[in-house]
Amino acid sequence: MVRVNTKASERLPLLDPATLREEQRRVYEAIVGGPRAEQSSFGVIDQQGRLLGPYNAMLHSPSVGMSLQDLGAAVRFRTTFSPREREIAILLVAVHWRSDYIWYVHERAARDAGLSESELAALRVGADPALTDNCERAIYTAMVNLTQAADLRDDIYAESVSELGHATLVELITLVGYYTMLALQLRVFRVGVPTGEPAPSWE
Repeated sequence: MVRVNTKASERLPLLDPATLREEQRRVYEAIVGGPRAEQSSFGVIDQQGRLLGPYNAMLHSPSVGMSLQDLGAAVRFRTTFSPREREIAILLVAVHWRSDYIWYVHERAARDAGLSESELAALRVGADPALTDNCERAIYTAMVNLTQAADLRDDIYAESVSELGHATLVELITLVGYYTMLALQLRVFRVGVPTGEPAPSWE
């Protein structure tokens, strides 16, 4: 697991793992012992072992946090998306919300999944990344409509079902809802990128 330096949120204190209540400890262990810690190229804890980003908020309300962390694990690791498809969708939520932290994390995951620098640059500024894979293209088109209109036009819905199927479309809309919720929490609690890391430049 990667450990990084970070400063505490301006609004929500980072919780010391030594002081966690039993229900908070269960959430903590589910996160640090789960697939995020095993498969991520970014840190979920700092050098003091405190949870970073949206995970710290989950500790503050563990009855909600346990369900949220499980939903997040399902969206990231138990769907029908390819790694590229998933990261394209997540990055488009980050762009819509101008979420520095989500972009910081998932730009790295997207590179690991094979997105090129030109594709990442296009996504970041809201330009068409000229995807050639039919499913990736359908996800991109649906995501643009979902983030801009909070809906799918009839023609885009029909195209999405044709290319992706109903199950994947359910997963896609759920992904949008989950990462939108994270983006809102990160904004309200003023959670930025770790200390020393550059924030994305939004157009």
